[in-house]
Amino acid sequence: MESSGQVLMCQPIYPAHAAHRGELSAGQLLKRIDTTACLAAEKHAGVSCVTASVDDIQFEETARVGQIIIIKAKVNRAFTTSMEVGVKVTVQDILTSVQKLISVAFSTYVIRPVGDEKVNLKPVKLQSPQDHLEHSLAIERRRIRLDHERVFETLMQESNMEDRHCEEDTISTDLTHVQSIELVLPSHANHHGNTFGGQIMAWVETVATISASRLCHSYPTLKSADMFKFRGPSTVGDRLVFKAIVNNTFQKSVEVGVRVEAYNYEEWTIGQARHINSAFLIFNAVNDKGELLTFPRVKPTTKILFYISPSFLIIYLTFQAYLSYSNVATLTVLATKCGWEITSTLENIKIFTHEESDTLSVKVEMQVRIPSNLAFFLLSDFRLRRQWDKHYLMCEVIENVNEDEKIYHITSPSVNGDKPKDFVVLVSRRHDPYIIAVRSVTLTSLPPSPTYCRSEILCAGFLIHSDGNNSCTVSYFNQVTSGVLPYLAANLTGSSKSIEDTASACIRFLEIDNSKIYSILF
Repeated sequence: MESSGQVLMCQPIYPAHAAHRGELSAGQLLKRIDTTACLAAEKHAGVSCVTASVDDIQFEETARVGQIIIIKAKVNRAFTTSMEVGVKVTVQDILTSVQKLISVAFSTYVIRPVGDEKVNLKPVKLQSPQDHLEHSLAIERRRIRLDHERVFETLMQESNMEDRHCEEDTISTDLTHVQSIELVLPSHANHHGNTFGGQIMAWVETVATISASRLCHSYPTLKSADMFKFRGPSTVGDRLVFKAIVNNTFQKSVEVGVRVEAYNYEEWTIGQARHINSAFLIFNAVNDKGELLTFPRVKPTTKILFYISPSFLIIYLTFQAYLSYSNVATLTVLATKCGWEITSTLENIKIFTHEESDTLSVKVEMQVRIPSNLAFFLLSDFRLRRQWDKHYLMCEVIENVNEDEKIYHITSPSVNGDKPKDFVVLVSRRHDPYIIAVRSVTLTSLPPSPTYCRSEILCAGFLIHSDGNNSCTVSYFNQVTSGVLPYLAANLTGSSKSIEDTASACIRFLEIDNSKIYSILF
């Protein structure tokens, strides 16, 4: 059964859509991605929608004249007035029927109701395990978008005071400055007069390509685009000014920053611009032999930087966004894998295993007679874990990253006479659904100690689902590799009851009466 927010588009590539080498131009592809995604958003919402942002896009393959591009767009999750649409683009060769992946993209759309009508989006109907997976990950990607916006604004403010040292053997970025003006016509806009986001992205790609070509003296190819954030609307009759310049080079690739400003006819007269978009695009270029060209180093020539490289963002967001996303996403993907095999069944406890390559994953499913929110509250504070898990000797908070992310230092006792182990882990908790994800991280402030054997947790954590007002299912997951938690492996061979004992202790801890819970917490 097809989802209410799913659209499939198949289109041939004609010479009019192609660049000089017969390849589909990136601008044309971006327009089609946006069009398909917008159709999926409007299919789900039932009202007009406009593009709010497009996440980072990587282009894995190119499409050529005579081939067919296949674009699948589906609404992954609906929030109050916005939704995430996932897009998968493949190219099919007509002669061989071989399909190759071009790109996977995620876009955010906001609804534009007519008049004063208030519309709240209906939830997405989840039909397959993949639907459930993307629905869970959509909230994590939303966190990254919001953090991206916050950090971008901070960097814009700090860049005005930045005094950058320029080396001598570099090329001035003045040579790469490009400006272009487009008049928004009815053919560039939807039926409400708002400029198509895909059209703006296509114009951005065009001006960025010209900027990159002035540095490499060749025909650059777009390889990736950083998040397109639409900061304000533009409509039919607006004049859009595109300003592009090379931000930096990285040997075989170059980054171009583009700023988009909009003017209506009154603003155009007085020179009062509206900043509606900033984008960052990565290009490479090849010679006649198909070899990647090396770009020269560049130096900035303006004191006030209007184009902030997203490479700075990675430094800011490693722990707070991308690492947290990876933490939660890895646990979510592990939980939805097929092929879990049950190995033990006890009262209120089931144990499953999943083998893949050199990794053994364990799932412990526990039926608990308390509300799911209380189980989440107790299990997400790892300082309480010593109350029920004998494998935790000490657990202390090293860093409060934010309200939902904490870094802990954990020590565990010796097993089979080996040196005691310790772990430095990031614990990420989420409320919708209840997820507590755990993975090892490295802190320079806490190097390995000779007292302990520093060990690694690839992926672990809890998923908690409500079974009613006063009961829930708590599922614990752990990816086990050689040298990590050997008592688990021993238990699976039947020589220990460690997993069952720990799970039983966890259930007893969670089911104690409220007075004891408050005495533990407070």
